[in-house]
Amino acid sequence: MRSPVPPATKWVAAVVLAGWLTLVLLLGAGGAFVGRPGTPPLAILIGFAVPLIVFFAGFRWWRPFRDFVLTVDPRVMMGLQAWRFGGLGFLALYANGILPGNFAIPAGLGDMAIGVTAPLLLAVLVRQPTFAASKTFVVWNALGVLDLVVAMTTGALGSMHAVGGVGDVTTGPMAQLPLLLIPAYLVPIFIMLHMGAFLQARRLAGHRAEQAQSGAVV
Repeated sequence: MRSPVPPATKWVAAVVLAGWLTLVLLLGAGGAFVGRPGTPPLAILIGFAVPLIVFFAGFRWWRPFRDFVLTVDPRVMMGLQAWRFGGLGFLALYANGILPGNFAIPAGLGDMAIGVTAPLLLAVLVRQPTFAASKTFVVWNALGVLDLVVAMTTGALGSMHAVGGVGDVTTGPMAQLPLLLIPAYLVPIFIMLHMGAFLQARRLAGHRAEQAQSGAVV
């Protein structure tokens, strides 16, 4: 049974998300994430990593936040991943010569694969809540994280290898609004959703193991 989360914790989470989004928009509008061609996209990598560090630190050291993460409905976390089908936009940007294929194609197809399978697995989870402790559930979430890590890696490598010549197609647009919101806001959120699912799966598996042991003793 899920214990209720204090409303204050939910409000804190909402305020943090809103503040984070506002900060990204303000910094992005000022060009803070734009780097020189041929250099590592440090600003974007920082914008990607810092929220995840805060997430894991909060889970480790702040009990109300840990309780919040462990009580979010897994159906909600999985359902939100369906938005990843929007990766189709990467393919459209590639087709229009805005993003390079070595970044846009794997990132787009990977996101679409997660997005299109999310509703299918969600249907299973709705019928069978214990599916959240299954190997399929864990592997699917692992693949979702892997896709995002690969996308961030190929994007960073593309930026480092860019020459910046006239007419070159680079990952530069990802450092500008509105595409900036993907690596600096949406990708960390999707990873947090996957990690929340992992943590809940581990806890549920532990509970099932304890129940099995109790049954064996009886």
